[in-house]
Amino acid sequence: MIICHCQNITDHDINAAIDWMRASDGKTIITPGKVYRALGKAADCGGCMPLFLSTMRSNENTEVPMQLRNLRSATTQEQRHERRQESH
Repeated sequence: MIICHCQNITDHDINAAIDWMRASDGKTIITPGKVYRALGKAADCGGCMPLFLSTMRSNENTEVPMQLRNLRSATTQEQRHERRQESH
């Protein structure tokens, strides 16, 4: 099925790119931008994005690898603003 008419990308193309990326690097985070780049293309109008994302989500290889889950530490309000300077 054609997912992106502007760039002529099919669901098979998306799944093949995801499977290839996961096989080449088991720790990579797979994003739509990386899929486009793997296919040698770029997003154009964005009208396909909901269907593109749905197709990506249906591929089990898009899951975040277990070793990369929950790596971000909790951020508090104070930590987020501690580098900002007060304006005078």
